[in-house]
Amino acid sequence: MEIREKEYGILDLLAIPFRCNWAAAGFILLQRVLLGLVPTVQVIATAAFIDGVLDVYWGKGELADVYGSLLVMVALVAYNRLIWRALSLAGVRLDMGYQAGVRTAVTAKRSRLAYHHIEDAETWDLLNRVSNDGQTQILGGFNSLLTLGSSIIHISGLVVLLFSQVWWAPLLILAFSIPLFALGIKGGRATYEVNREVSKYRRRHEYLGEVLLSREAVEERALFGYGEALNEKWNEFYEKARVKQYQTQRKWYIRMKTGSVITAITSFLIVLVLLNPVLTGVISVGMFISLVNAVFGLVQVMSWDFTMVMDQLARSREFLKDLTEFAKLEETPGAVELPARVIPEFSTLEFKDVCFSYPGTEKMVLDKLSFRLDAGRNYAFVGVNGAGKTTIIKLMTGLYQNYSGEILLNGRELRTYSPSELKAFFNVFYQDFSRYYIPLGDNIALGDVNHGYDLTQIEEVVAQLDLDDVVSKLPEGLDTPLGRIKEGGQDISGGEWQRVAMGRAMYNPAPVRILDEPTAALDPIAESRLYQQFEQISQGKTTVLISHRLGSTKLADHIFVIDGGTLAEAGSHGELMEQGGLYREMYESQRGWYS
Repeated sequence: MEIREKEYGILDLLAIPFRCNWAAAGFILLQRVLLGLVPTVQVIATAAFIDGVLDVYWGKGELADVYGSLLVMVALVAYNRLIWRALSLAGVRLDMGYQAGVRTAVTAKRSRLAYHHIEDAETWDLLNRVSNDGQTQILGGFNSLLTLGSSIIHISGLVVLLFSQVWWAPLLILAFSIPLFALGIKGGRATYEVNREVSKYRRRHEYLGEVLLSREAVEERALFGYGEALNEKWNEFYEKARVKQYQTQRKWYIRMKTGSVITAITSFLIVLVLLNPVLTGVISVGMFISLVNAVFGLVQVMSWDFTMVMDQLARSREFLKDLTEFAKLEETPGAVELPARVIPEFSTLEFKDVCFSYPGTEKMVLDKLSFRLDAGRNYAFVGVNGAGKTTIIKLMTGLYQNYSGEILLNGRELRTYSPSELKAFFNVFYQDFSRYYIPLGDNIALGDVNHGYDLTQIEEVVAQLDLDDVVSKLPEGLDTPLGRIKEGGQDISGGEWQRVAMGRAMYNPAPVRILDEPTAALDPIAESRLYQQFEQISQGKTTVLISHRLGSTKLADHIFVIDGGTLAEAGSHGELMEQGGLYREMYESQRGWYS
């Protein structure tokens, strides 16, 4: 199943569940139709039973004549009791089908989205609504649509019976019911609109909830004691969302219930009107009792069930608009492809007058930036925060392609490469690396998904990064799960986590190795050790180092100083120190860190 780019409409509330599990959806559809027919059959059977019993009592009929209608009534009661359990089971199967079908398709679509969507707040709110509300709105809409159909069959049958007895009674009920349907639709739309508005508050309080409860933040919560202050912020965002939802739901509830009272009064008047026909013998006593019971049952359907169904359908329809917008989001072709299995040969990478600003902004992050990287050399990009260093990496690896100027990879425009080819060229170790709560060896093996787990190579990486001491302390060595979410899992320090993440980068065979702030979480001793290992880390590779800690840049063959998105200075450490410019100023300000 996939999320296709199309205008999603009300019929998709039927089509999507059938694609998830046609057997379960078909069973639910069939049973909803039958449930719509049951009340009419029940009225007729009940009327026949009561009239038959009265005939026996007055000596006008035989007892055997009652058994047929009694059998039908018992069968209807048994059906009503058993079918809801079967529908519940079918609903579970449909939920599972949704999880395997639609939720998986939504996740796949998210993984293919163009990178600029990842950094857009409005898009994230849309993604959260589609991901978190989908099952409720699609399956809820499906059930409501079937309930609506079932209710229409139910009402139609009773209307026909009423019409045959008192022709104007059903017309009066319908006249009062139509405004209720309109209120239900309008209320559902208003509720979903409020959900759109409060999604940003919900996203914030959910994040703060994770900070307040997650294990990762427990040390800082205890040390800084910010729990109460953060809880106040959580409560602020939660209350903003709750109050908006409550006010909207209360308003539409009052309006719908007011209309429901009118419907109930109307139904009561209809019952009074039916008294005259039964007293004059126009309708039988059994039909009167059955119709009275049916009319009051109709109040529940019209005043509550029907309006709730219309409310849910309206919310589901608004969700389908979100799904339509989600389906239209730009994708990156080949985004989920694995890196090419054949490792490419890298010769040069050149930026020529590259200009770039992030989507939705006018600020120029890179302004006519030009530089060249050659194979087998070690480069460093330095500059103050916001200078554009990380942006260079995003463009270099193809995450953003809306730049002007040229980026030439081996003399070929970068945008002409497929994502699979670019992934095979570059291997990035990010400052904000991920911590995977899986065995240590598997953590490292993730660096090369094409070739998988190679024990010999993993052991070499462990030795190069001095992770031997970490492995030796773990009860199952490389097979020990990291983190505490699994029985037997072990915690390691932040610096050790960083070395494990760097191990992934070293395990990757790409010819260009990019290190984004590799020493940010390391103490000076560990940082110094890493510098000593730098030659091994960069052996046979072209290395690009992003750093604001200039102690590491001395190991680079060539240093680019970025200032305001432009190339301010370039040269070796010695050459830049002799120039006495921005680099020297930055280095001198940090000299005390390394003395």
